[in-house]
Amino acid sequence: MRILLTNDDGIHAPGLDVLEAIARELSDDIWICAPSEEMSGAGHSLTLTRPVRLRKHGEKRFSVTGTPTDAVTMGLRKVMPEKPDLILSGVNRGANLADDITYSGTVSAALEGALAGVRSIALSQVYSHEAAGENVSFSAAQHWGAKVLRPLLDMEFSERTLININFPAIAADDVRGIRTVRQGFHDYGRGTLVESTDPRGFPYFWFGLESIEHTPGHETDLEAVQDGYISVTPLQLDLTHYASLDRLASRFADANGG
Repeated sequence: MRILLTNDDGIHAPGLDVLEAIARELSDDIWICAPSEEMSGAGHSLTLTRPVRLRKHGEKRFSVTGTPTDAVTMGLRKVMPEKPDLILSGVNRGANLADDITYSGTVSAALEGALAGVRSIALSQVYSHEAAGENVSFSAAQHWGAKVLRPLLDMEFSERTLININFPAIAADDVRGIRTVRQGFHDYGRGTLVESTDPRGFPYFWFGLESIEHTPGHETDLEAVQDGYISVTPLQLDLTHYASLDRLASRFADANGG
């Protein structure tokens, strides 16, 4: 099985090393194409206003001066001789849960793979301390990564879907299992805005996120990781709200001569 690895934390991120170790438990045909620098929060952005440069770091290991979407595109169109059987994105340093997935470069890299018709999975390691810096533990991801992926390897993915996996912020031995759950939703007002002044006297602002909150029923990815489980959530690219189609059509009936 040929596997393409990517991320949004950059080619030198420790989570990418973790992902490579996980992938090598599943295959010996591993390719890497990741952003040259950290691109967290890049979402599904594509570089259009400047050239993207490709750099080779070793056998089957490349970086691009662009976004996670750029990295997957270059991996598929330039780096790899044939389309991979699987794309793995991560292991992200930090959670990609609930509606935060819309900001996530990790999830968006998997999304780009799904658009290209390749089975794609995003993996993220939750951590509990906001200022953890370089001290984020990937213990749960390291131990459970291949175990979570193996049942998915021969599963047929529906068209334009991907899988989002989050490992809880606990030791591997304390993980309670794996739960398949729906995407949760945050309270949008939970975000923080830190304002300060730089050394030259100019104001600057830094966005942050507060602790996750629960949703009723404990049926979402938010509660799964909070309760010590690995969350596995299928995501789809079709954002159409079908229940609104008829109502919208009726609004424009007169304009269309109906």
